[in-house]
Amino acid sequence: MAKKKSNKSSNIIAQNKRASFDYHLLETFEAGIALSGWEVKSLRMGKADLADSYVLMKNGEAYLLGAHIIPLDTASTHFVPDPTRTRKLLLHKKELARILAAITQKGQTCVCTQIYWKGHLVKARIALAQGKKAHDKRDSQKDKDWARQKQRIVRDNVKQ
Repeated sequence: MAKKKSNKSSNIIAQNKRASFDYHLLETFEAGIALSGWEVKSLRMGKADLADSYVLMKNGEAYLLGAHIIPLDTASTHFVPDPTRTRKLLLHKKELARILAAITQKGQTCVCTQIYWKGHLVKARIALAQGKKAHDKRDSQKDKDWARQKQRIVRDNVKQ
């Protein structure tokens, strides 16, 4: 018998929900992350936070800054881990050029929205984003509230 694949939601390690609230996400990319061994072990335990993370372009390469990977118990190791170190993102040259052009010419920013497993590899979903104004944030909150209210109305009418 063939093995059943697990559900897709279990492969997500960390999400940056604040990014979709603060920015209009325009275009997404999938990038590999250059990690050390202790970081992979911590990610397997689900100890990551993307709250204040963003992508910085330097010398034609992309780096992930502000991502916090909490180290495991460090009492038995000789290596002192840095939980907020700068991690290199692995992208194709055309993707790097497109991101660099959008950041410099269009005034957009690049944020990390998700870290997930793809097979045995750790991938990051990064997005080109345009900042929202305060009224845009209120509009998106209003739309979410209305969608939730519609679900309640439908649910109550179906039960009766």
